[in-house]
Amino acid sequence: MAFTFNTLSDLARGDFDTIIDVRSPSEFQEDHLPGAISLPVLSDDERAEVGTIYTQVSPFKARKIGAALVAKNAAMHLQGPLADKDGSWRPLIYCWRGGQRSGSFAAILAQIGWRVEVLEGGYQSYRRRVVDSLYESEIASKVILLDGNTGSGKTDVLHRLVGRGVQVLDLEGLAAHRGSVLGAYGAQPSQKAFESALYQAIDALDPAAPVVVEAESSRIGALNVTPKLFEAMRAAPRIVISATVRARAAFLARTYGDGSVDRAEFVDRLDRLVDLRGAAQVAAWKSAVMDGRFEEVAASLIELHYDPRYAKVRERIGANVVASISAETLDDTGLETLADQVAGAVKSLQEARPTTP
Repeated sequence: MAFTFNTLSDLARGDFDTIIDVRSPSEFQEDHLPGAISLPVLSDDERAEVGTIYTQVSPFKARKIGAALVAKNAAMHLQGPLADKDGSWRPLIYCWRGGQRSGSFAAILAQIGWRVEVLEGGYQSYRRRVVDSLYESEIASKVILLDGNTGSGKTDVLHRLVGRGVQVLDLEGLAAHRGSVLGAYGAQPSQKAFESALYQAIDALDPAAPVVVEAESSRIGALNVTPKLFEAMRAAPRIVISATVRARAAFLARTYGDGSVDRAEFVDRLDRLVDLRGAAQVAAWKSAVMDGRFEEVAASLIELHYDPRYAKVRERIGANVVASISAETLDDTGLETLADQVAGAVKSLQEARPTTP
């Protein structure tokens, strides 16, 4: 039986217990349906082998060899991850286009007695919905930007807003990147996986309520913010957090100097600034980092690199600042106070939103 869906809610309400991606491991790693597990019927090497035989020898031989490999891998899955499934278990299976790989595996499972569904159009049908949502449609929620110079605690405040009933869209979290030379969380997802996560996050928003997004450039590390969202961000009203260089440097030292960022890795990242700030200045920063003088480095980076850079960006785009909030400190107490003030500003903007007569 073929399964179709138009929204993520349709997918969540589907009458099945497990979503199974039978594509190769690399295809799954690049992106997959929400909640899917990977049970490949062909490995990456096997898929390449079958494809080569198909184009260079004959389609018949490729299908014959492919069928044997699918059967072998299906047997491994039945004796492994699926060994404990009883007769009532209902899987949804998909491959790239809803073709031979998903159909072959579904046929084997159906012969056992399970009620199997195959996703019509496969992963491509899901990807089309992601693209339509992010590249063709406007974001329904009113976007409010949380702005502030580097080290002003924007990300921490953004996370604290959730507990105050404010909708947020954490782009840095979705992109697994802190958005600056100071540090990344780790390996970033693929562009498709980032867009998939973004699609799910936007789909979960209440369109009647505003959503707060941290001010970002069009790129977060190696990933691109989708054009429709970035257009909405550029036009959005901004709530700006300000704090002294000293407070921001202390905050950055706590955030990046707590051992979560490897010093050698941090030093390597500073090389990106040689063309902008000169080899001598970068060498001085590197020496201070290796000595553990994070607060000194943070203050210098703020004054010589980040603040001048962001001042030019704001001047160029003509930022629409609707509220400015000053922070005396950026410790836990200060961040809690900031979150209260930002939440209050968001509420004021929401209440001031004109209504249609």
